[in-house]
Amino acid sequence: MWEEILAKYFNEKGLKKSVKRKKFIDFFFKADKHFSVDELYEKLGKKVSRSTIYRTLKLLKECGLVIEQKFEEKNRRYEPLHLSYHHDHLICLKCGKIIEFNEKKIENIQKKVAEKYNFKMVFHKLEIYGYCEKCQKS
Repeated sequence: MWEEILAKYFNEKGLKKSVKRKKFIDFFFKADKHFSVDELYEKLGKKVSRSTIYRTLKLLKECGLVIEQKFEEKNRRYEPLHLSYHHDHLICLKCGKIIEFNEKKIENIQKKVAEKYNFKMVFHKLEIYGYCEKCQKS
């Protein structure tokens, strides 16, 4: 589905899909993880320039396919928008590991809170900070 949205956006804006931009986009959506620009640059074997990564992420954000996250005052991280479901995050303060989760009970409570205060919720994010299992052991 993201391919159609992206193709329509590129067509409307008269943008070209360069080989390097396509390589980046294919990798990013296939990996489906949270990445910093530095991690993307390293993962792509430095075959795609940082400027291409920054420009392409900006385009993907503009067309609504990428979410920019800033967890705990660290570098910005980018993840593909999950069109079929919502998720929240557990973030390890020691190693930076990010665990995605979806808990229906939490989602229902958030909806009830918004209703209680006659608040029209558009979106939300929940971030829980602590220590992952591996870091708790060390």
